[in-house]
Amino acid sequence: MLKVEDVLRAYYHGYFPMGDPDDGKVYWCRPYMRAVVPLEAYRPSRVVRRLVRDREFRVELNRDFETVMRECARPRRHEKETWISEEIIDVYLELHTMGLAHSVECYDRSGLAGGLYGLAVGGAFFGESMFFRRSNASKVAFDALVNRLRLLGYELLDAQIMNPHLEMLGAVEISHEEYMLRLQHALDKKIRFL
Repeated sequence: MLKVEDVLRAYYHGYFPMGDPDDGKVYWCRPYMRAVVPLEAYRPSRVVRRLVRDREFRVELNRDFETVMRECARPRRHEKETWISEEIIDVYLELHTMGLAHSVECYDRSGLAGGLYGLAVGGAFFGESMFFRRSNASKVAFDALVNRLRLLGYELLDAQIMNPHLEMLGAVEISHEEYMLRLQHALDKKIRFL
């Protein structure tokens, strides 16, 4: 059974959990190349800037953490299964209760339109997953996250494994060794996300 202390220890050592949809077990991942978003270099797209300027979405923090996780756990159109297992949901709900796991949510007149969740420890934020019900809502949530991390003095936004969507958001890949140096430096900071 996945335990909070195991998850925290894993993050401190450069690992993160992923559920295997085939056997239901949780595995520890430590990619050789790590995707990170350089906070100082992030620039929102023109569409995101317009949506923020026009207040198309209302951004909230931790208003409905569990729903955000469950939406992230739903398989996307091109997927049959998800890596976010019930066991992972349970442990992140516990981390949320402890004030370590957080969600950034975008709402429109219809309700929750998109969001993301992750884990905040020291000066590091470990982005886990994002979802949208309405186009660009997750990108606006991501923009709000980056702005908050900058404001609070965070040093590391871990995006874990590179994919085209993360690359579009400004993620870059660094070696595991470089990641561990940045991680240790970030963990030394004392910052509260909320």
